[in-house]
Amino acid sequence: MKAMVLERTVSAIEEEPEVLVLKDLPIPEPGPGEVLVEVLACGICRTELDEIEGRRKPRLPVIPGHEVVGRVVKLGPGVSRLREGDRVGVGWIYSACGKCRFCEAGEENLCEEFRGTGCDEDGGYAEYMVVREDFAFPIPSRFGDLEAAPLLCAGAIGYRALRLTGMKDGEILGLFGFGASAHIVYQVARHLFPRAKIFVFTRRKGDAPSELARQMGADWVGETGEMPPERVKRAIDTTPSGAVVREALKVLDRGGRLVINAIRKEGPIPELDYADHMWLEKEIKTVANIARRDIAEFLPLAAEIPILPEIKVFDLREANEALLSLKRGGYRGAGVLKMR
Repeated sequence: MKAMVLERTVSAIEEEPEVLVLKDLPIPEPGPGEVLVEVLACGICRTELDEIEGRRKPRLPVIPGHEVVGRVVKLGPGVSRLREGDRVGVGWIYSACGKCRFCEAGEENLCEEFRGTGCDEDGGYAEYMVVREDFAFPIPSRFGDLEAAPLLCAGAIGYRALRLTGMKDGEILGLFGFGASAHIVYQVARHLFPRAKIFVFTRRKGDAPSELARQMGADWVGETGEMPPERVKRAIDTTPSGAVVREALKVLDRGGRLVINAIRKEGPIPELDYADHMWLEKEIKTVANIARRDIAEFLPLAAEIPILPEIKVFDLREANEALLSLKRGGYRGAGVLKMR
């Protein structure tokens, strides 16, 4: 099978833009409780940049990719839930121990043995992958393969972040950054909270994310660091910049909550002044990984809405180019690798 493999990390992908190596590898065999998936599409996530640039330490060598859509083509011993031909999705959660206090409480994302797809185990930048059947999810028929891919991480983790804000209808939601995750979160928030206002903050006025936010009908669009017409009660930061956290806290209302939807930041969060940024019962909460519940709940909801992700399609061989373009803000919405 063809696969794009990460064999070493680099300080910056711009300096070594061919860091992923195209290889011919044996098709893996599914073990007990596992299925072999023929990959049809795999979304491109900023977490891949964190892995490549060493902010999230991957197992090396590893096949990246954790927004996987494919068809089951072979069953391992003991598989009972899935059948050959089923179309399934695989997200960031590859596995968890299933026995610890976090797993027993449905908080597998906090399990100390959490394994990330495409980081701790081989993922979807390949023509085939194996996964435990309990961590593969049926894809609603409403979505094509390419459209479904961003839902497995950008969508599902965005859904988790929105839930963690504690948002209620009629409140103001601030979205910092408007890429793959935020443009999906926007659609979910419009559906769940029809009386809410949504303010979008991007890097520059007139950039591709800000224009996408305007086209989608955001109530206000401005630059990060700019004061909106009203303070926001709930906020989600999907950006790679640590400086955005401080700016988001500045516009957060009394008793408001900021959720940071990122596994890593490319730079540190600047010093925060307690009185200016944190006082008046403001809260910061982070999103740590994802649980199966998030994906299982989100996919049917995405079909009900229905979510319409904006995508940019690349071939598998173009994975390096796609990741470099993601870092440079070269496309709107979500990037997706097409296997065939």
